[in-house]
Amino acid sequence: MVRSGDLRGAELRTEYRSDHSDVVGEFYIPALAAARQYDRAVGYFTASSLAVLSKGMDDFISRGGMMRIVASPYLEPDDIADIEAGYELRAVLERAAVRDLERAATDRRAAVGLGKLGRLVAAGRLDIKLAYVSSGNRVGMYHEKIGVFRDTDDLVAFKGSSNETLSGLVGNFESIEVFRSWDDRDAERALRISRDFEDLWQNRTQFLRVISFTDAAKVVIDRSALTSAETGNIDEIPSGGAPISIMPQGIVGLLQIPMELHVRDYQKRAVESWFAERGCGILRMATGTGKTITALAAAAQLAKVLQQGGQPLLTVVIVPYQHLVDQWSRDIEWFGVTPIRAYESTGYWHPRATNLLDALALNSVRGGVIVTTNKTFGEPHFQRLLDRYSGQLLIIADEVHNLGAKHLRDRLPSQASYRLGLSATPERWFDDAGTAVLAEYFGSTVADMGIGDAIRAGALCRYTYTPILVELDYEESELYAEVTEKVAKILGSQTFTDEPDDDTPLGALLRRRANILGHARAKIPALRREMEKRRESWHQLLYCAEGRHPLSSGEEPSQMEQVMDLVGNQLRLPAARYVAETRRTGRQEILRRFGTGDDLQVLVSMRCLDEGVDVPAARTAYLLASSSNPRQFIQRRGRVLRRAPGKDLADIIDFVVVPPEGAGTQQRTERRMVARELNRVTEFAHLAENEAETLNILRPLRIRYGLLDT
Repeated sequence: MVRSGDLRGAELRTEYRSDHSDVVGEFYIPALAAARQYDRAVGYFTASSLAVLSKGMDDFISRGGMMRIVASPYLEPDDIADIEAGYELRAVLERAAVRDLERAATDRRAAVGLGKLGRLVAAGRLDIKLAYVSSGNRVGMYHEKIGVFRDTDDLVAFKGSSNETLSGLVGNFESIEVFRSWDDRDAERALRISRDFEDLWQNRTQFLRVISFTDAAKVVIDRSALTSAETGNIDEIPSGGAPISIMPQGIVGLLQIPMELHVRDYQKRAVESWFAERGCGILRMATGTGKTITALAAAAQLAKVLQQGGQPLLTVVIVPYQHLVDQWSRDIEWFGVTPIRAYESTGYWHPRATNLLDALALNSVRGGVIVTTNKTFGEPHFQRLLDRYSGQLLIIADEVHNLGAKHLRDRLPSQASYRLGLSATPERWFDDAGTAVLAEYFGSTVADMGIGDAIRAGALCRYTYTPILVELDYEESELYAEVTEKVAKILGSQTFTDEPDDDTPLGALLRRRANILGHARAKIPALRREMEKRRESWHQLLYCAEGRHPLSSGEEPSQMEQVMDLVGNQLRLPAARYVAETRRTGRQEILRRFGTGDDLQVLVSMRCLDEGVDVPAARTAYLLASSSNPRQFIQRRGRVLRRAPGKDLADIIDFVVVPPEGAGTQQRTERRMVARELNRVTEFAHLAENEAETLNILRPLRIRYGLLDT
């Protein structure tokens, strides 16, 4: 029996190793049960470790034990980018450390540990500091692992491989060496480790900096301690469907529908239809109708059902771009789970993902979410991670059409019992084979919410549509005819089932032809005339064509450069670019400024706003970039139709390219060009508030080319 304040009576050995020792049961718990003070410095600390040490912690707390912790927060790519961008270092480190605590709390055991920390914090007997390497321009993680137990007279110091985490104490193979102050052989080392900790605590260690963290941590600890004490019942879901219900808060580790979320009727029906198809299917939902929320509601209901049978659920969300990983992650956190963001350097996310899969396999957590990009999903290290997981798996594919590409379609995990694809346009353009693969893997379309339905339901706002006819010059027209003739020859000599890659002859020709229309030189003067009419309007969104004019000499400015000069220098409207090269941290700031309505008047972008980015404040959209691909123009229309406070009507100005005046009206090339452009115009005009006016604008063009039936 260990007596309070009697480390000598704990009979601690000099070394513990996982192959022949229970490190927790034979060392940590007896030492805690005997100590009055516990000092710990580790590279990574989570409250889940305190749940493992529960018995010793209770004794430690009951007799007034004091605890001091020094830990190093785990820095993610966004944190490092912020530090490089000059953000206050302390704020970034605190944010990272709070995130670590919040992620730990997704495990119910960790919530118990946070409750124990809360008791120490409330009594003023816990102090936490953050350590980081500071040498020259380098900021790094502190990785040392030492600890000191003290009673009234003696101390026990130790060092070794284990972090103070659940996996470090239980799941990993670890070893520690122990030094007892009353043993002559150990005394010098025990005192030296104790002095090293004290120097660290007092910020006296060369190359290291230590800052206080207790106040910042207290917010998370108090909140988690409160929710860990709450419970809730999970209702049965009928086998025929999944009526939406809201999970009581406090069920740690599971996606939960937020109490304040209003789930629309069409979203409920979509979830019910998906469940009726045994958790497989595609949601065809217009941009802005809440595909993300619908998918997370479905995932939360599925997790709830599986939990009744004691089965944890791994949810993997696959998105096209990195900024969508961040956007999805914010929504997932609203649903009660902090996801693992898997992109960029494998070293940042792979260890956490591996630990999550281990915890799911051991049934020590109830669920987890990984959000990744298409690129990372298709890479070998992510595929190997999925291959080793044999539990319940839900795959959610945002903008699912992208996964039909040849280099991704065979990466979709066959062991996933539950599959959910999301897209306003799930069909792949010019790629029947890829579309068929997606339908075979994800299943049929179980919900169909088009833009017209969404406007009528009030999910999207109404809009006016103004087509602006822009003529090619003769040089552009001749090049267009030449390229079209080459396209026709290839199409006439081959059969295509896949979307042509850009590096194929057909793909290169199609891209060149699209560039001719997108970069038509007459668009810039036409844009100026339209923007001058709206000089006093805010929340204007402008889509430019990618690349450069096909006839450019190289010295001619790109369309983006010409537009920025027009908007910023000539019209003197406050504007910013939102392009692929914009840093991730800068993108959020640009969108925030655009949304205020008194800072950035115009947002100029290219394709990076096409899929998934929320720009609800946009009220006017100029479409300079022409495309006959329905997916692209439907996505761009959806960007400006999202609802926002005070926004009842959006305005879309579309620059429609036509052959030059005097060109042969019976030439097959010219007629097909006009027909392709009119397909988009007809789609846009059909649901517009001013449909009749739009059709009148186009009537002379239809008569001229014999396209009245188009």
